[in-house]
Amino acid sequence: MSTFSLFVSCPRGLEQPLANELAALGAADIRISDGGAACSGDLAVIYRINLHARTASRVLLRLVQNRFRNENDIYTLARNVDWPHWFGVDKGFKIHIEGKRAKVASLNFAALKVKDALCDVFRETTGARPDVQKIRPDVRIQVFIEEQNLAIYLDTSGEALFKRGYRTEAGEAPMRENLAAGLLLLAGYDGSQPFMDPFCGSGTLAIEAALIATRHAPGLHRSFGFERLDNFDAHLWDQLRKQAEASIGTASAPIVGSDIDRFMVRTAKANAEYAGLTHCIDWQVADVLDVRPQGEHGILISNPPYGVRLSEIQILQALYPQLGSWLKQYFAGWRVGMFTADRDMPKMMRLTPKRKYPLHNGNLDCRLFVLDMVAGSNRGSK
Repeated sequence: MSTFSLFVSCPRGLEQPLANELAALGAADIRISDGGAACSGDLAVIYRINLHARTASRVLLRLVQNRFRNENDIYTLARNVDWPHWFGVDKGFKIHIEGKRAKVASLNFAALKVKDALCDVFRETTGARPDVQKIRPDVRIQVFIEEQNLAIYLDTSGEALFKRGYRTEAGEAPMRENLAAGLLLLAGYDGSQPFMDPFCGSGTLAIEAALIATRHAPGLHRSFGFERLDNFDAHLWDQLRKQAEASIGTASAPIVGSDIDRFMVRTAKANAEYAGLTHCIDWQVADVLDVRPQGEHGILISNPPYGVRLSEIQILQALYPQLGSWLKQYFAGWRVGMFTADRDMPKMMRLTPKRKYPLHNGNLDCRLFVLDMVAGSNRGSK
């Protein structure tokens, strides 16, 4: 079976958890870079990453990588790709281009050169050309230009991998599913510990925890771009899906999601039901300060509200010290992760984080503050 050069993207800050996942899924030659990891693997590895990787965003298969001098070189490099080997003239395609200090006059013009080359190859070999399809394309082509280096990839994922397919509704600022899974992995959650999220919102963190705890492949209920490529191995894919279904188990420790907003808890329940995880998660309508630990030595991870308007900030400044006291009083022996855009949150909670991880939630520059709770300790120095 052929081996392919791949790039697997992820939210920035989750490169190491992604690399760990890639190694476990059989990828070779793993090299971390900003926003993902390069690696190599055969079709089985490509299928497994799409199916199982919790932190990945897309799995890209490299078609060409080389230096160029001008846009005509970009056309020539794209012209040398055997496009009809990968998909038929009946498939609609879309080209997405990104640049980093790109030495081109226009990224859009560079993308047009790739499109022209692709169509010319099809006309020469088949007498026809595929159509550009901007909405729900059959084939997605990713072009990256860094200075004078060009790379062209086939997107084997299709829709981004954080779209697991279970989210029926979300709150105003929903956390992406692969980011939620990454927070869990960064905090050391492996499914064996009790888990709680007392600001659960639409339930993404608790649902991702349940997927981990039940060994449920995150991509089991969705389709992928590789299924529309000409080298798709339906038999291999069927085998891998059946193996993933057979590995699903039951959660061995409590998973609890709670929120003071009754509507959000209803939304979280609906999302969990759509994911087939209703039996795994205990949903509660409760004020955070009334929540008590379920079990010992568990992991609590949450994305508490953070203010934008002055009135919100003042309310939160009053809440944070209460949160710190609540954690110290009731959650000794637990590991706590607070994911927030408020850099001052630990100081205002009067707690000192053991670790902090820089991450982004959409365009928000955030931190995951991880604390190991010990009764009466972790208090920041005055």
